[in-house]
Amino acid sequence: MATIQPKGENLRKAVKWIAEERQRGAGKPLGQMIEAACSKFNLSPKDAEFLNRHMAQTNE
Repeated sequence: MATIQPKGENLRKAVKWIAEERQRGAGKPLGQMIEAACSKFNLSPKDAEFLNRHMAQTNE
């Protein structure tokens, strides 16, 4: 199965950061982590939409 690779270094860092936070058991809702990642990595609304879709799929 092919892995979806987001374009842009900041988006890749955000995906990795959220995955690490979830693995560590941060306990925050996914929406809050995505908001924090968008601020931390200066992501666009389009990037936030990608994160919502991607992280929801990996949560299944």
